[in-house]
Amino acid sequence: METYLSVLNYAIPFFLILILFEAWVGHLKGEKVVRSMDTLASLISGVTNVFKDVLGLTVIIVSYDWMVDNLSLIHIETTWIIYLVAFIGLDFSGYWVHRISHKVNYFWNHHLIHHSSEEFNLGCALRQSISKWFSISFVFLLPIALLGIPAQVVAVIAPIHLFSQYWYHTKLIGNLGFLENILVTPSHHRVHHAINEIYIDKNLSQIFIFWDKFFGTFQVELPHEPPVYGVKKSVKSWNPFVINFIHLWQLMQDAWRAKSWYDKLIIWFKPTGWRPKDVAEAYPIRLNESVQDQLKYDPTYPLSFHIWCWFQWILISIISFIFFNHSAEIGYQGLIYFVGFMYLSIASMTLLMDKHWGALYVEILKNTISVGLVYFYGDWFMINSFFENGSTLILVYHVICMLIVGYFYNLFQSEPQDSA
Repeated sequence: METYLSVLNYAIPFFLILILFEAWVGHLKGEKVVRSMDTLASLISGVTNVFKDVLGLTVIIVSYDWMVDNLSLIHIETTWIIYLVAFIGLDFSGYWVHRISHKVNYFWNHHLIHHSSEEFNLGCALRQSISKWFSISFVFLLPIALLGIPAQVVAVIAPIHLFSQYWYHTKLIGNLGFLENILVTPSHHRVHHAINEIYIDKNLSQIFIFWDKFFGTFQVELPHEPPVYGVKKSVKSWNPFVINFIHLWQLMQDAWRAKSWYDKLIIWFKPTGWRPKDVAEAYPIRLNESVQDQLKYDPTYPLSFHIWCWFQWILISIISFIFFNHSAEIGYQGLIYFVGFMYLSIASMTLLMDKHWGALYVEILKNTISVGLVYFYGDWFMINSFFENGSTLILVYHVICMLIVGYFYNLFQSEPQDSA
C-alpha cells in the first residue's frame, strides 16, 4: 500500500495539472472541453476509487504470483525484453477484460462509470469503478505466467500500463498519422466512448490498437459521424455510488421480477442490456436510441454552489491524502473507519449536487458522527496527532457545513420539480 500511495502523491497532482492545461488549451481554441459539475463528478469518482484501492477491497481469485510459481514452463532471466513482454501481456489481458466488461451484463456494472460522463476529457479518465469486487485478469495473464515472467516485473509494469491510458481522453488532439496504426490514440478512444450506433463497443484496446484489428472490434473515427458521449441509458446523477451500482440495481430488479427461474439466473451472463421479455414489456426503459435523443444531464446552480462544491472536493482530497500518508500510525482498522466517513461526506455532497432530498439527512448523520467522535474521544480520526487543535478546527468546519448545506438544500427544494 505504501508504494501505491507514494506513486499517487506524484500521479494525482500531475493528472490535475494536465486537466487544467487541457481546459486552458480548449479555451484558447474556443472549445469548451469541461463542464464544472461533470468534471467535479469525475474527480470525486477518482477519489472514491483511490479509497477502495488503498483498502485493497478487490478480491484476486488467483494471484499472478501463484500462477508463476506453479504453472510457469520456463524461467527467464530478468532483462529489458521481459519488461516488454510483460507490457504486451498486460495489454492483451486488458483488451479481453475490457471486452468482457462491455459484452456481459454483470461485468458492465464494473465499467459503466467510466463511460457515464457525457463529455470526453482528461477528467473522465478518472471515473473508475468501486463496484469491481473481484478481478478476472488472471485468466488472460496466463500466457506470460507460463513464460515465467516474474511477478516483480509485472508489479513494476502494471502502474505504468495503467497511467499510460490517461492521455488519450481528450477531444483536442486530432489524427496522429502513422501512430494511428500502432497505438490507441485520442481519435480511437473517442470512438470507444461514443454512443453512436456505428461506434458502440469498438476500439477496446488499451495501449496497442492492433488487438482490435486482430479481433474484429476496430472502428475508425468518421468525419461525418462526430462522437456523442455517455451511455445508452443516461445515469442522470453526479453521485459516484449511484453511478457505480445503477446497473447492478437494475439487474437485481429484473431478476426479482422475472417469472422464469431460468431468466433469473441467465440475466447476469447475457449480453449487456438483455432483459427478460416479460420484464421488458412490463417495465420498459427509455434508452438513447439515436444520438439526437441525448439530453445532457445539466442542472442549473448559482455560482456560489459551484464554489462550495469545488472547495469541498479540494478539502476532502487534501485531508484524505494527509491521512493516507500517515496510514502506518492510523492502522488498517482506523483507515476503514476514516474511509467510511469520507464516503459519507462524498454521498452528502453529491446528493446535494443532484438536488436530492436525502442530502440533508446524510449531512446531519455525517456531522453528528463528527461531534460524537470529538465529544467522546477528544479527537477526530487522530487528527490531533497531525495538527494542533485539529479536532476543534474539524468541529468548526462541520458546523459551517451544516449551515451551508441547509441553505442550499432549502434553495433547491423550493425550485420547481422539473428544474433539474
